[in-house]
Amino acid sequence: AAGQRGPGGIALVGPASGAPSCPHGPALLFVKTSRGKEEGRRFYACSACRDRKDCNFFQWEDEKVSETRLAAREEYNRNHQPTFTHRQNVERYKNFVLLPLSKRRFCQECQQLLLPAEWEKHSDHQLLCDITTAQLKSPSQLLYPLENKKTNAQYLFADRSCQFLLNLLIDLGFRRVLSVGTPRLHEMIQSKASQEEDFRVRSLLLDIDFRYSQFYAEDEFCHYNMFNHYFFGGEAAYETCRKFLYEDNGERVIMVTDPPFGGLVEALASSFKKLMAMWKETGKEGESNKEMPMFWIFPYFFESRILDFFPSFSMMDYQVDYDNHALYKHGKTGRRQSPVRIFTNLTPSMIVLPVEEGYRFCTSCQRYVSFGNQHCEICNSCTSKDGRRWKHCVLCKKCVKPSWFHCSNCNCCALPNHSCENTDSGCFVCGRAGHKRSACPSLS
Repeated sequence: AAGQRGPGGIALVGPASGAPSCPHGPALLFVKTSRGKEEGRRFYACSACRDRKDCNFFQWEDEKVSETRLAAREEYNRNHQPTFTHRQNVERYKNFVLLPLSKRRFCQECQQLLLPAEWEKHSDHQLLCDITTAQLKSPSQLLYPLENKKTNAQYLFADRSCQFLLNLLIDLGFRRVLSVGTPRLHEMIQSKASQEEDFRVRSLLLDIDFRYSQFYAEDEFCHYNMFNHYFFGGEAAYETCRKFLYEDNGERVIMVTDPPFGGLVEALASSFKKLMAMWKETGKEGESNKEMPMFWIFPYFFESRILDFFPSFSMMDYQVDYDNHALYKHGKTGRRQSPVRIFTNLTPSMIVLPVEEGYRFCTSCQRYVSFGNQHCEICNSCTSKDGRRWKHCVLCKKCVKPSWFHCSNCNCCALPNHSCENTDSGCFVCGRAGHKRSACPSLS
């Protein structure tokens, strides 16, 4: 989802009824803003891609689009849909698993399981042969991760984090997991369910990566865009998700989501609220005032934005690690630590973090915190966000990062080598001081 792109001010207006569509579903409505001036012209852009190279859909809101162009656009959208439907992929998978090992091939260039009749078409492509059942059960390791960090950002949970999350969900009593953009957690659940007879957890994966439809049945995967709450499979897929959210035999359901970090928080929050509303419609007795339990996995520096949309959430200290991300790997000190955290609406004291990894329980805060997160008596809170021990600034009346110092020009703490020249610049939209663009009253 497009956020504030470059120095030009662009703000999300939101999903709009009757919005035009691109291959990624209904577009989102944005507005151009410039400092101190009236709101600019509104336009539609792709909900999922921030980079015009990935999807160049653009239309002014007040633009009259000719019938010819509409027809061409529909044709373009049709041509950019996957070669096979989900149902066809399920049938292909059934045929694929019946093949002897020597005939099981996967085309790395097309990212597709191949049946013998298709070999010739892919003869000059890079192929993987002898695909085992274990590989089929771990598609996230068979498929190339799509690492465009703004659209797909398939940085996959490291085994340590995935195992921790699953154990935590089981300990908390959840038996069904709505996995929104968390393919590795989904496959760990699926794999355990097929191997262990007494394993009772079920998962439904909602993901924009249609390649997963080659490995999962229609009640295990829905092709879904979390930036505009769009089910590519239409009413049938929506119904699959709705059914999954109904609680059977008192089994509790939780949503776990790991969105691309380059995505707009406003767009994600809007979709997550719609998924929560679907859960609420199941109308369980005594649940009318509650929110669907949720883990939103995101970097700690988005905390204030997430709490704007979900005031009931709090941030846990647990550091989530990724296998294929150069920076977000488990480290013991300073800046090497992953900035990714779990935001949840569950009671913080219920989230037990592993003591052997240096987490401890703070009795004053009633939650588990990281080893370096020392309780500040003045703030009456464990204030560190990044795992290092923070220090209290009397003038700022809050704790700040250990590398920051109080600057008398800026009247706040900052890095020692920061430049003070921008201190009088106000909001980008209206030019007034005291708030940022995202909180500008002119935008509301």
